[in-house]
Amino acid sequence: MSETIQIRYLSDKVGRLQKIQDKSDWIDLRAAADVSLKAGESALIPLGVAMRLPEGYEAHIVPRSSTFKNFGILQTNHMGVIDNSYSGDGDEWKMPVLAVRDTLIRAGDRICQFRIMERQPAIIFEETDHLGGPDRGGFGSTGIS
Repeated sequence: MSETIQIRYLSDKVGRLQKIQDKSDWIDLRAAADVSLKAGESALIPLGVAMRLPEGYEAHIVPRSSTFKNFGILQTNHMGVIDNSYSGDGDEWKMPVLAVRDTLIRAGDRICQFRIMERQPAIIFEETDHLGGPDRGGFGSTGIS
């Protein structure tokens, strides 16, 4: 089964997205403009696309595995989440980054990737005095090896 996603290209420098099912569940996105950064500077890198996601779905955007090595940038919010209400013609997807060294990202460079995920279902929290499971020792208690 597949879902149809409407996409509007806002730049001719990002190519056309294609999903290759047997290679990866993630789809690469490209910078839509040249971005020059000095170490310590941040920017919102335009990705040249806007999309209308199916109802009940959201997109998760993360750096590609080679992004830090190739460009010396970190995604400042670690993972971007775009819900299906962000779907207007001008709602361009962007990647917020921080440069750890001087760098130049050129339009067309693959800098991040995304996948479509089902939204979390509605949840009701029920307050309790005891959870009933065994304690594992608290956060960070599993050691380093």
